[in-house]
Amino acid sequence: MSIFTAVRNQKQTAGALHGAMQYVMDPRKTVDGERNLVTGINCTAYTAFVEMMTTKRQFKKTDGRQFYQFVQSFPAGAKITPAEVHEIGLEFAKRQFPEYEVLVATHCNTEHLHNHFIVNAVSFQTGKKLHQNHGDLEQHRKVNDEICAAHGQEILEHYGRNPKQKPMKPKEYQAAIRQQSWKFQLIKAIEEALAYSTSKETFIQNMNYEGYDVAWSDSRKYITYTCPNGRKCRDNKLHDDTYLKENMEKIFAYRQAVGFVPLTPEPKEGWLTQAETFFSEMVRLGYHVEQSFLPPENGRTIARNDRKLKQREALKKLAHGHKLSSEEENQKEDLRW
Repeated sequence: MSIFTAVRNQKQTAGALHGAMQYVMDPRKTVDGERNLVTGINCTAYTAFVEMMTTKRQFKKTDGRQFYQFVQSFPAGAKITPAEVHEIGLEFAKRQFPEYEVLVATHCNTEHLHNHFIVNAVSFQTGKKLHQNHGDLEQHRKVNDEICAAHGQEILEHYGRNPKQKPMKPKEYQAAIRQQSWKFQLIKAIEEALAYSTSKETFIQNMNYEGYDVAWSDSRKYITYTCPNGRKCRDNKLHDDTYLKENMEKIFAYRQAVGFVPLTPEPKEGWLTQAETFFSEMVRLGYHVEQSFLPPENGRTIARNDRKLKQREALKKLAHGHKLSSEEENQKEDLRW
């Protein structure tokens, strides 16, 4: 069964719109065989950003909300091809947003195939701003089920065959989502975001693109994730110490130091082991640097160095046949030939 969710894009700027497009159009996620599953509805896919911004300027509506983003996700093991998932996405976009420019991108690099929709907030026909509320989201889910059923996919039994039956309530819909192992999907989303992230900021952004909110602050011990279905989970509940806040910070510090390139081969011992080794070496180096700048205790080091210097000078004089002063004669007794 397909799940339809809205992505909470709190940052609404032209840059955020461009960043979201670049993320969903990444060919490493969208290419299936020889076909790149990215299509523009009422626009051309690879000029969609320019076309959407042109529409905003044309109707003088460049401020406020810039776009909406939705995800249509299919469970792992569903009997459906990436091409069929893409076709379902195109049909949905044409039906639900006929007056708006929409970018549809199908991600087929994970076990659960899913479509990303990025919808311009301004109509290219009328200039009307698009507004979405909970009722609109319920309508999208209903249409999503109708299209999926027409394509032979399982759907959630909620809108019912009885016209008098009430639509499924939000809590009931969330309960149905939980049957798809939401925590497992969260872990997979984290792993995928890590593969594309060079820093804490890019990691949070990549998680946002997949519909997850990330609460990560210096004042809190844990990272808290909010899933598209509304459920929350802390990093210490993910059954893997790699995802703990302190370890994630080590990984990103290491990647920043070595110039990590996304999707490059993982070190044999894993990023976390490499990061811990890096940190221990940095601590050891810092200790030696600190010791080298410490003042000598009670002037002993300086005194020792002065004595050795005088001994060397006395040796040079003797080697050249010069006589030693009384003080240098005293130093002579301490010389080691």
